[in-house]
Amino acid sequence: MDFLSPLSSLSLPTISLLTLTIFFLLLKLISSLRYKLPPGPRPWPVVGNLYDIKPVRFRCFAEWAQHYGPIMSVWFGGTLDVVVSSPDLAREVLKEKDQQLADRPRSRSSAKFSRDGKDLIWADYGPHYVKVRKVCTLELFTAKRLEALRSIREDEVTAMVESIYKDCVSPGKTGESLVVKNYLGSVAFNNITRLAFGKRFVNAEGIMDEQGKEFKDIVATGLKLGASLAMAEHIPWLRWMFPLEEEAFAKHGARRDRLTRAIMDEHTRARESGSAKQHFVDALLTLQEQYDLSEDTIIGLLWDMITAGMDTTAISVEWAMAELIRNPRVQAKAQEELDSVIGHERVMTEADFPRLPYLHCVTKEALRLHPPTPLMLPHKASANVKIGGYDIPKGSNVLVNVWAIARDPTAWKEPLEFRPERFLEEDVDIKGHDFRLLPFGAGRRVCPGAQLGLNLVQSMLGHLLHHFKWAPPDGVDPSSIDMSENPGLVTYMMHSVKAIATPRLPPHLYTRVPTQM
Repeated sequence: MDFLSPLSSLSLPTISLLTLTIFFLLLKLISSLRYKLPPGPRPWPVVGNLYDIKPVRFRCFAEWAQHYGPIMSVWFGGTLDVVVSSPDLAREVLKEKDQQLADRPRSRSSAKFSRDGKDLIWADYGPHYVKVRKVCTLELFTAKRLEALRSIREDEVTAMVESIYKDCVSPGKTGESLVVKNYLGSVAFNNITRLAFGKRFVNAEGIMDEQGKEFKDIVATGLKLGASLAMAEHIPWLRWMFPLEEEAFAKHGARRDRLTRAIMDEHTRARESGSAKQHFVDALLTLQEQYDLSEDTIIGLLWDMITAGMDTTAISVEWAMAELIRNPRVQAKAQEELDSVIGHERVMTEADFPRLPYLHCVTKEALRLHPPTPLMLPHKASANVKIGGYDIPKGSNVLVNVWAIARDPTAWKEPLEFRPERFLEEDVDIKGHDFRLLPFGAGRRVCPGAQLGLNLVQSMLGHLLHHFKWAPPDGVDPSSIDMSENPGLVTYMMHSVKAIATPRLPPHLYTRVPTQM
């Protein structure tokens, strides 16, 4: 037993680390012999490439792709993640091999939030996912329902315009710069809570009620809990050091469910009295029996909509406004179109969209250069599959670098230039059929609310451009606006864009007439 004597002086954690290191090396050796994996940076034992990945991951992966190619292996601890960065490989992942790559990897936090995949976003591909997806596409996000809810979107956008107008013409504030993000966030928050819950938690004076404060705190707590386990999720032996805070997750889930059930009960009583509306909560409660939807699934779907829709809209519009301030030529051209179609005696509505092709191109170009989720949520291989001639073993994750694809010089002419005219020259689908432009994903996992998101982004941009001329703060060169991204799953601007808004229309067109829907 002498060969064990050197180990006797080591602590249990050290022995565990050595064991895991040896296991990782053996796993790598077996994988390299059994599979032809894509090339990639050399991983460290146990941690893989975690310490090599720069904070803004999609930029880091795009840089690595320049060296290793458009498909590469990146190890998150002991888990293989394959990153693809070209339209052709995206087509393979999202169309040709879509069925084998339609599952989702769930971390401990996402498993808790989704009740082990009882929602839509984190559900594995199977009967449950197909059923819930059917509810979304055939019932919730239909053209008829989106049109029925149009007044809500337009109401919130005109409220934003009124707020900006008051701030830029009030005594002593004329010519002062505004933080654009502050106004966009209110639209996104109020719009999604009204669409999902039929609730506007903020009154006309901008004061939030108690239920609204509870809602915002639940959202903030969920984000905090989800981010607290990032490293431990990828390295199993770290989990004893960062145990799942069962009590915190349970408390958070109970608060979320309590608030959601209270709102669901309000809508149930309204339906019974014959005064139900077209909001998503009403639709889901009406369809519950027909589609055999559990309460967990209804709650999960409502919060999927909130999670997916609250930040991404505001993020997309802020990036677009930053580009329009940096590119006054594009801003002026969009305003010329708006003036020609709408004039100066009324405000824009969504019914005007078909006659505003350049505005639509501006929206597309902003989403091309600045997709709100630059790395698609990971797809998990349910079986061994080949992509680009390489083996993707069952259980591996596949990430599509949407940001890199949209800036690929082999796919786009002058890819770094903000030039909406490219979409007048070529009709490019934005909802999953052209694999050069994938802000909403594609295939079985394409975002079912893509049209809703497009409508709101285009409406916000149209109103901002029609009502105001936008310029950088005095003394700031437009080209010097910081366009760097904050690290994270979604691409917030590192520094919120500031601008001077100058009204372009008669004063009476800046007053909101609230709707009660």
